[in-house]
Parts: sequence; C-alpha cells; structure tokens
Amino acid sequence: MATASQSWASSPAVRKSMQGNKRRDTSIELALRRELHRRGLRYKVDAKPIRELNRRADVVFVSAKVAVFVHGCFWHGCRWHHKLPMTNVDYWAQKVAGNKARDVSTRKALRAAGWHVVTVWEHQDIVAAADDVEAVVRSRVS
Repeated sequence: MATASQSWASSPAVRKSMQGNKRRDTSIELALRRELHRRGLRYKVDAKPIRELNRRADVVFVSAKVAVFVHGCFWHGCRWHHKLPMTNVDYWAQKVAGNKARDVSTRKALRAAGWHVVTVWEHQDIVAAADDVEAVVRSRVS
C-alpha cells in the first residue's frame, strides 16, 4: 500500500488518468437517469438513503425506499469483466476487495432499514436496467 509520501500510481500518467475518474455523473449514470426520467420517474441523485449511514446511492427513490447503485466493472470487481492491472497488484486487489466489502455492508444496512437495493453494472443494457429499476419502484409505491 502506498505511504503518504509515495503515490499509489505506477506512473505520473496513470495518476493523472485515475484522478480524472468521476465520482458521479458517469456516462452510464447519466444514461440510466435519462431513461428513468423519460419514463416519468423522479428521484434524488447522489444522495444518502439513510441520513445516519455515511453512504450515498447514485439514484434514490425516497418514497419507494429504493436505492440504485451504478457499479463500474473495475472498481467493484465485476465477476465477468474485472481484471487487475499488471502493476501495483496488491494495492488494487485490496482496493477492490474493500469496495466489495463496503458494497455488501451498504446493502445489508439498507435492507435492514426496509430499503430495496438495485445494482446496475456498467456493462448492462440501459433499457433493461431501467426496466428493472422501474418495476421495483412502481411495485413499492402502489
């Protein structure tokens, strides 16, 4: 793991590239939100479903208690597409393992509080993902 004086990046170019990654409003998030909005669904963006839980969901339907998380295959360890980089393997393995553990913890906490959690992966078809989200939201508000 990198120390305070040592970068986790294997090169300045890699560091710059990784710092350019967005925390929110990625292309897949925007596409999903556009599709959900087109269907008449309204939601909060990048919000805490539960105030006491220091976790943010990408899309939150408060009245339906549905939290949607859009996961990148690299960052969240997709079982089909995740591949560790060739350099800093230990760092990235720990980073992704930590992300996966946090994802599990978040799902458990939200479910315990009566929320339904939907995970959308970046490789999923947006229309199909929106179908899934819409079905859950509409079933919980009617």
